[in-house]
Amino acid sequence: MWDPFQRELLQALGHTPYVVPDPALPDDPLLDALLRAAGRDRAADDAAQLARGWPAPAALRGDAGAKRALWPQLRHLRRTRA
Repeated sequence: MWDPFQRELLQALGHTPYVVPDPALPDDPLLDALLRAAGRDRAADDAAQLARGWPAPAALRGDAGAKRALWPQLRHLRRTRA
């Protein structure tokens, strides 16, 4: 994965830094929304690690309590994002 500085340099040189999809990140709109709430996106270096620590998106869809429990973590991640 490219770190933010490397991506910035590649873009300045006119290159598009491609990201290899991580198999740990399912193609799910809810996962994308959770990453955005955490101040991240799929290209973030820690996106796969974060997603592994969260309940599966399918489980979150049916459990409002699990969603409510996840929000404090997401807010903390957004605040601590460098």
